[in-house]
Amino acid sequence: MKALAWVLIALLTGCSKPAPAPEPVRPVLSVEARPISQQSLGRFAGNIQARYESTLGLRIAGRIARRYVDVGSEVEQGTLLASLDPTDQQNNVRASQGDLARVEAQWINSQANARRQQELFDRGVGAQAQLDIALTDLKTTRSSLEQAQAAARQARDQLGYSELRSDHAAVITRWQVEAGQVVTAGQEVVTLAQPDIKEAVIDLPDSVVDQLPAGVEFKVASQLDPAIGTLATLREIEPQADRTTRTRRARLTLADTPDAFRLGTAISVSISSTIATRIELPVGALQQADGKTQVWIVDKQTQTVVPRAVTVASRTDDTFVPGSGVQPGEQVVTAGVNSLTPGQKVKVDEESPQ
Repeated sequence: MKALAWVLIALLTGCSKPAPAPEPVRPVLSVEARPISQQSLGRFAGNIQARYESTLGLRIAGRIARRYVDVGSEVEQGTLLASLDPTDQQNNVRASQGDLARVEAQWINSQANARRQQELFDRGVGAQAQLDIALTDLKTTRSSLEQAQAAARQARDQLGYSELRSDHAAVITRWQVEAGQVVTAGQEVVTLAQPDIKEAVIDLPDSVVDQLPAGVEFKVASQLDPAIGTLATLREIEPQADRTTRTRRARLTLADTPDAFRLGTAISVSISSTIATRIELPVGALQQADGKTQVWIVDKQTQTVVPRAVTVASRTDDTFVPGSGVQPGEQVVTAGVNSLTPGQKVKVDEESPQ
């Protein structure tokens, strides 16, 4: 009997069906459909510059003897910045002073001679011709004296022009010459920036400039610390693009100026504009099935997916705007869509928000 029981148990066990294998859980990437009202036009690098800059040069030619300040130095009005070798100017001053002394002596003699001839003429013992000659000599010497005085003043001015001084409080941003270099009159020597008014400066591609709408918004942030930032408005943009880079320089007026925004600070500028509220999704979420366009929606409670037919209102190389079929807050699969089946369990990893 025992043997028969074991045979029956073996037969029953062989006839039973094996337990079905659990459905595999497929990992997918997804993103939450979020309405957006700002369109990004890109992020660009730039720096903080002074709104007002001036480049100074010397009024006379000569050899740079010394530079007294370095780039980055703050200077006050009248600060000595650089000087020429003053030897030639000093010699001119000495020569003009010698000429002036000689003409002054002639002027004194001419005055004395004119007085003497006038006294003789008044007493009736002097000739009119001699008086006329004395008066003419007096006028000529007077003209020579004025000319010598002007030459002496000019020589002193030329000596003063051998020194380059700041005409306002500023920060030195660039030197164009070195000590020992020979410069011409008016040649650019040093650039000064007024540090009280600063602005952001960026170079924009022609294609971006053409897309700038009226309500464009600029967000300026420090590259070292993105938490430090402010808003800005477009002040001016160059009318022509650079021939090499095909970019146009734009200058932005800052809404406020954080202390960290020093001259030369590296910044990043994000450009965006207000648009009609819409949802943007990666194009990887789209799938063509049975002649229709669909996306896969994740049921957050059951962690399963269902297909949803959608219409595409607009599309770029990277994103598309659904005209219908997707609601705000829904989780949309963006990668792995071609291997999904309705009701399939998935393991969701979220992408960064669009």
